Amino acid sequence: AAHRLVSSALKTLASGLTRRKGVLRRKERRSSYLLLAPLLAQANARADLPPPPCCIPAHNIQRFQWIGELIPAFGISGSQVNVLSSPSEFYSTLKEHIKMAKKRVVLASLYLGTGPLEQELVDCLEESLQRSQEESMVPGLRVAVLLDCTRGSRGKKNSRTMLIPLLKKFPNQVRISLYHTPDLRGILKLLVPERFNETIGLQHIKVYLFDNNVIISGANLSDSYFTNRQDRYVLLRDCREIADFFDELVGAVSDISLQLEQNDTADVKPGMVHPFTGSRRDFCVAAHKRIMAVVDEARHKQQHAAHLTGLTEGSSEDEWVLTYDVDGTPRQTDTWIYPIIQMKPFGIRIDEQVTEALMTEAEEDSTIYLTSGYFNLTQNYMDLILGTCADYQILLASPEVNGFFGAKGVAGAIPSAYVYIARQFYNRVCQSGLQDRIMLYEYFRKGWTFHAKGLWYYLSGSKWPCLTLIGSPNFGYRSVHRDLEAQLAIVTENCKLQQQLHQEQKNLYHLSSEVLASTFDQPNRHVKLWVKLVTPLIKHFF
Repeated sequence: AAHRLVSSALKTLASGLTRRKGVLRRKERRSSYLLLAPLLAQANARADLPPPPCCIPAHNIQRFQWIGELIPAFGISGSQVNVLSSPSEFYSTLKEHIKMAKKRVVLASLYLGTGPLEQELVDCLEESLQRSQEESMVPGLRVAVLLDCTRGSRGKKNSRTMLIPLLKKFPNQVRISLYHTPDLRGILKLLVPERFNETIGLQHIKVYLFDNNVIISGANLSDSYFTNRQDRYVLLRDCREIADFFDELVGAVSDISLQLEQNDTADVKPGMVHPFTGSRRDFCVAAHKRIMAVVDEARHKQQHAAHLTGLTEGSSEDEWVLTYDVDGTPRQTDTWIYPIIQMKPFGIRIDEQVTEALMTEAEEDSTIYLTSGYFNLTQNYMDLILGTCADYQILLASPEVNGFFGAKGVAGAIPSAYVYIARQFYNRVCQSGLQDRIMLYEYFRKGWTFHAKGLWYYLSGSKWPCLTLIGSPNFGYRSVHRDLEAQLAIVTENCKLQQQLHQEQKNLYHLSSEVLASTFDQPNRHVKLWVKLVTPLIKHFF
């Protein structure tokens, strides 16, 4: 009996080692593939490229496992994901979840507006904090708000003045952090007008977290985003691990930010390098270390849990590697959430890597629906769209629904600059004879503006998307090089969730018309000569 027991143990150990070697071999192949995306972009890859070495049959969504080599992967049920469709639904969901929160509310946004709708949100926070104090000797509710310093400080009445009453009333429960880019400093900070200083770099992450529920969006906390500014929003319900990750991520960015005080001053935490009076290099090194510690710790916990589970349960090489809770408890999983971040000033380029790799590996007859409220693709993204095999349906804002339409002064010419950029890209499509594979559409809705961004990925032969990117990045130069960004890659085989994502895409594209050569001949598409001359010089700032 002892001999049989030892023999069985040795077989189990050998099987485990073989399985892990297989995982390592696959990781080596995928890791080398990840290096191809930027190289292909720079070489302006053409449609006759061989498929990436990590490709597996198109019907199998396990092809996206490689994303988990860069960032944590959270397995959940698709029934925990709700796709919100309108600004009003977004606003009502925010208020509802603030009122229900018991332990934590974490809000990360570009800014908080100053109108009555925004005041209602602040009032909801105050009510929840007050209730928390009344229900316990030790209040359990914690509120953390992260905003951009330059955008949140603009004007006499601003995001700071909206939130200071909460700081004064609940000093032990409320934290307000203001991120300041390290690139706006010295003479530049003195010379750039307040209205334009945000072009240098921003805190652009939009995460709204309530206990174990998380909203990821591209929408800010301002009245137009609650009424008539179309964006995208996804609610993840009862997802403790994901909520913990974003709580820690926002906390890490907050730690490197200025801390708002009750007297409306702001300074760094003790021991932290100042973002614009201290050494830029030292600040960026410290920021990289603090933020990547969150990513690395989450991956370590998951790998440890998967390792412990793998010692007791056999697994096929075809299974998803991370389908367990941090305590090793297996769960029914049909959807995988990958939180992707981009913070180029700190040397963090995960979103850029993932986006380029997705574009590179997209096969012939697959379709990518890509949308941006500010169409200003990086050169690499343009080259990959033009040079690889997938079909692209690209949705952009018509001039009338651009957020800068009708603005005073130089800002009023920004919609024309986007028209000029779109026309240049359209001309490249036509010159390459790719009009049947790459199509552009313009969103228009009277009385509305357009701020949606992200993509939906349809595998060949599929009528529903199996992957979406949703969050703050716009696929432009600013998103890649200047701002702090975060989004989710949601990979799912849940049919109901796929249908939700498909319907979201259809709703947006339904309000659009195809861009043709004649589109640019319309009077409202006329671009003045000075705008054409200036756009190449300033396109990296918007």
